[in-house]
Amino acid sequence: MALVSINQLPESILLEVFTHLPARQLLLNCRPVCSLWRDLIDLVTLWKRKCLCEGFVAEDWDQPVADWKVFYFLCSLRRNLLRNPCAEDDMTSWKIDSNGGNHWKVESLPGAHGTDFPDSKVKKYFVTSYGMCLKSQLIDLKAEGYWEELLDKFRPDIVVKDWFAARADCGCTYHIRVQLASADYIVLASFEPPPVTIPQWNDARWTEVSHTFSDYPPGVRHILFQHGGKDTQYWAGWYGPRVTNSSIIVSHRMSRSPAPSVVQP
Repeated sequence: MALVSINQLPESILLEVFTHLPARQLLLNCRPVCSLWRDLIDLVTLWKRKCLCEGFVAEDWDQPVADWKVFYFLCSLRRNLLRNPCAEDDMTSWKIDSNGGNHWKVESLPGAHGTDFPDSKVKKYFVTSYGMCLKSQLIDLKAEGYWEELLDKFRPDIVVKDWFAARADCGCTYHIRVQLASADYIVLASFEPPPVTIPQWNDARWTEVSHTFSDYPPGVRHILFQHGGKDTQYWAGWYGPRVTNSSIIVSHRMSRSPAPSVVQP
């Protein structure tokens, strides 16, 4: 029996095969094989199919997508880049920058003079004291799977969220600072709103803080996330702001004016 080249298969069959191969293998190992494979792997149709197979879009998806290949990779990488955001592992993964008063502590919701969190899956929170308490995480985007061209040419939106609350019987001040930094830690963009002061005898309601970095300068390689605060009554114990469910997510939404490029993970 004569050997038959795989390239003799109909292009529709080859596309179906490529649809089920890992995306990075397609680009790194399959695309350089020959011009036919290169052209098929560069087709928008292939990456739309892969997005449908992975559940990134539905059949009735009607939002414009500038680059389906990039969209696929951003969706596949999408997750919360902050570790231990809800205190399930005590203070693991957090760097303690300031540990004033009686230091940081982890408590279970709703806590004394507190309220339930909007999401019932969140069970714990971090709480501060009468001296300034700050903690942080530094995210290395390349270590998390985002390569330079993806970050610099397409500059996907970076969405930051945090939740804080006070005890009903004690006032407090909440702080947050988020910075996008280069490989050598030069700050390229920053979100640092004025501290929020909550008065004593408040409703202890949980409040969400949200910020989206869009169209930031090229060169972002790290994200610094820092938050915390202290109480305003200077009471011994843990009466400062409570924080939990923090998140940093690199969105599938891209820069409004991405530069032309070829994706190479």
